[in-house]
Amino acid sequence: RLVNGTTCSGRVEIRHGDTWGRLCRSHWNLQAAGVLCRQLNCGYAKSIQTGDRFVDGNGPVWRDAFHCEGTESCLWDCTQVTLGNPTCSAREAATVVCSGNPGLAESLRLSDGESRCDGRVEISLHGMWGRVLDDDWNIKDAHVVCRQLQCGIAKKAYYLPRSERGIGLVGLRSVQCYGNETQLVLCKTSHSQAPPTGVAEDVGVICSGELQCKRNKMLSRSRQIRLLNGTKRCAGRVEIYHDGIWGTICDDNWDLSDANVVCKQLGCGYAIKAFVSAHYGEGSGQIWLDDVNCTGTESGLWACPSRAWGQHNCQHKEDAGVLCS
Repeated sequence: RLVNGTTCSGRVEIRHGDTWGRLCRSHWNLQAAGVLCRQLNCGYAKSIQTGDRFVDGNGPVWRDAFHCEGTESCLWDCTQVTLGNPTCSAREAATVVCSGNPGLAESLRLSDGESRCDGRVEISLHGMWGRVLDDDWNIKDAHVVCRQLQCGIAKKAYYLPRSERGIGLVGLRSVQCYGNETQLVLCKTSHSQAPPTGVAEDVGVICSGELQCKRNKMLSRSRQIRLLNGTKRCAGRVEIYHDGIWGTICDDNWDLSDANVVCKQLGCGYAIKAFVSAHYGEGSGQIWLDDVNCTGTESGLWACPSRAWGQHNCQHKEDAGVLCS
């Protein structure tokens, strides 16, 4: 939450249990502030240099710090680090001034779908709604649309059947996104109104749904890890709890360094073996992580480099497992 300011500016506080506390300004940056502004539906972060505005009074100071890339939807999707003592004083607390209501989401919409989070992609440029046409529309492009609309992650990128294609103004053509952009217009695009060569078609997306960022969710409970199907507590298929769902990890690049982080995190000593190819049986449903590449020193598996949550090219026959000491 933001206190001592307006709806979209103030001192940053997070809740542990029933107690709200501040964060240290020295470990607060614009990337984390930007994620928080987006999470609170307050646009983007304009400034974190606010002097002594917002910071009067006393109160607990938490030892949490957030390392964000800036594209996350919620603060607890960022890597969370616990700082050593001593923490800063209550007057050295993190603050932010956000831009206010997003506007970003208002320049993009999905039409003719079942909800606001699926349908044909339309963009507003210069006050006019136009179609988005592409001959190479893919999941990376769709992820950017879902992120901009605060609709979770993309489940599907598709072309509209001929009968449902739009007519009229074209807003964007030939969109090429890396997948980590915060809005569609930041991707490489063609704005030209000239007829394209080849056939470009109207595009659509299905997103996972409106983001349920539980503002007061206890951070430490938002992600968990477990081992299943092993013969003892410290062996099994690795599963992670994220966004309210248990899911598996793909075995691409899975090795002892990754397994070590899991064992340490579960209080299971060190890794004796990193198993691949669903050694402990195939999971079902969500595959959360792929191309995990830990050094072995991380405090949790989600602090390791990997593909984005839910992005993978795997099947459950590639579920990763560990045997700990």
